[in-house]
Order: sequence, then structure tokens, then C-alpha cells
Amino acid sequence: MKISHIEHLGIAVQSIEESLPYFENVLGLKCYAVETVEDQKVKTAFLKCGEVKLELLEPTSPESTIQKWLDKGNKGVHHVAFCVEDGVANALAEVSEKGVRLIDQAPRKGAENLNIAFLHPKSTAGILTELCEH
Repeated sequence: MKISHIEHLGIAVQSIEESLPYFENVLGLKCYAVETVEDQKVKTAFLKCGEVKLELLEPTSPESTIQKWLDKGNKGVHHVAFCVEDGVANALAEVSEKGVRLIDQAPRKGAENLNIAFLHPKSTAGILTELCEH
């Protein structure tokens, strides 16, 4: 697997509307896209910080994995997404051979129309890891 860069940091928030003023007015970042990903039950807002994107994740349903994560008292950085150059499907096969537990057995569509897949934090040093390809 060849990782080219950090694609984005996923940040769980209860409300994008309430969180954006911090990122825009205090940090000086600008939101350039807001999107709802129905199958993941989240609304996303994207901001750029240099070459790295920040993805704010707001749950749209009590069944959202983001809402469940927030309900456990978690907040802040939810996952790290890496851009892979040799394709998500190939990367999943490679990490699976190395014993990494997969959340997604195959790539699926995510925000910004990226092909994505998640690796389970129980086998990734406790870090929820997303693999992405453009």
C-alpha cells in the first residue's frame, strides 16, 4: 500500500452550525462544502488547513455511528483518513493479509464522492483509520 498523504481528519461534532464559528472566526479557516451522506447518517462540512482537510461530522440520526460515539462521551478527532495511491481495494487486501481487522470488506462511496473503507481501531493502535482514493 502506498500512502500519499493525510486526506482528512474527521472531527465529530454535535452541531456543525455551532462548531463552524470556532474554525472560521477563530482559526480563520473557511468551510468550502457541506454535504449529507445518507447511508452514513451524517452531515459533513469540509475546511482546508494547508493541504489537509478537516471534515466536521454531525450525526443526522440517533443510529448514526457518530452519535453513538458522542454518546459515549467522546468528542473531537474521530478518525484519520489516508489517501492511498494503489486503490482502496488493493490496500484492504494487503492490510487484511497482515491481520488487520476490517470494518469495510470492500470500498464504498463516502463524502466528496471518494472511495473509502475503514479499518477497525482494535487492530490499528486504537485509531479509527479510513483509507481513501480519488
